Amino acid sequence: MNAPVENLTAKDFASDQEVRWCPGCGDYAILKTIQKTMPELGVARENQVFVSGIGCSSRFPYYMNTYGFHTIHGRAPSIATGVKLANPELDVWVVTGDGDGLSIGGNHLMHLLRRNVDLQLLLFNNEIYGLTKGQYSPTSKVGTRSPSTPDGSVDMPLRPCVFALGAGARFVARTIDTEAKHMGPVLQRAHAHKGTSFVEIYQNCPVYNDGIFDQIKEKKTAADTRLVLEHGKPLTFGADNEKGIRLNAQTLMLEVVTIGEDGVTEDDIVVHDETNKILAQMLAGLKLPEFPEPIGVIYCEATAPSYTDDVYQQRLVVREQKGEADLNALLRTGHTWTVS
Repeated sequence: MNAPVENLTAKDFASDQEVRWCPGCGDYAILKTIQKTMPELGVARENQVFVSGIGCSSRFPYYMNTYGFHTIHGRAPSIATGVKLANPELDVWVVTGDGDGLSIGGNHLMHLLRRNVDLQLLLFNNEIYGLTKGQYSPTSKVGTRSPSTPDGSVDMPLRPCVFALGAGARFVARTIDTEAKHMGPVLQRAHAHKGTSFVEIYQNCPVYNDGIFDQIKEKKTAADTRLVLEHGKPLTFGADNEKGIRLNAQTLMLEVVTIGEDGVTEDDIVVHDETNKILAQMLAGLKLPEFPEPIGVIYCEATAPSYTDDVYQQRLVVREQKGEADLNALLRTGHTWTVS
């Protein structure tokens, strides 16, 4: 017997499989937060599906006591689209990494986002290939030394949230692996969104890229390196919220200012509007050391049509116009040949 949804706990979403990541991997913290969040969504386990590709993050379906598919490199978005179209009643979650999702899987991810399929995509970004032993990835910083770039990467790194917005994503957010109190509400917002929800999760790889996000994660520096986004709230940061983000009227670019200096007041600080795509594009591009890194919901367009709904609505219209499908008749339409 399946337990009533209201009685489910985090333990109900933990499978009987041994969790096997490297000691200290950020994936452990993400897994725990997701298992804790699932009961709060009010969806039965048999209606939850986790789909992954290839990589360390893609072990995820084994550790969730739900349905799941461990698929092939980069193709999780396409398979997840098929799952959702086959049964729209299912809650579909895609788990991918910066290599799996943005390199070989970049094309599949792009089309998932532009179509706005009703599912949640979680991209674990550790700026390195972990499973295949530490090659640089599409998000690796310039100068990253790895087996594939022994003298340092010269590629300009891809910014996942910028990519998502450029591909037409209607919900874009960012959170941090060890920040359960922040990640949980972000996941709930993503789940509540109708359409594709794209969530980038900064995740530490202790073996091949250890400490890459330390400035953002460390409590001592977080006040100055994180820009916590709240809809309708000013974009302030610092130990006493004494710093803020202002739009320069001449350059039309964002800049860091200190409230109380050079005539700057709280009225000069930009107020976060998660429905403003232009502001979202500007925020998604902010990065250290020039700016604090935004975390939270960067963009949310709540009224966009869902691909899943549109496909089923189209089927209803076609059935009304052409009647029930006849496979036998279909096979005998068009050009036919008789082979003797």
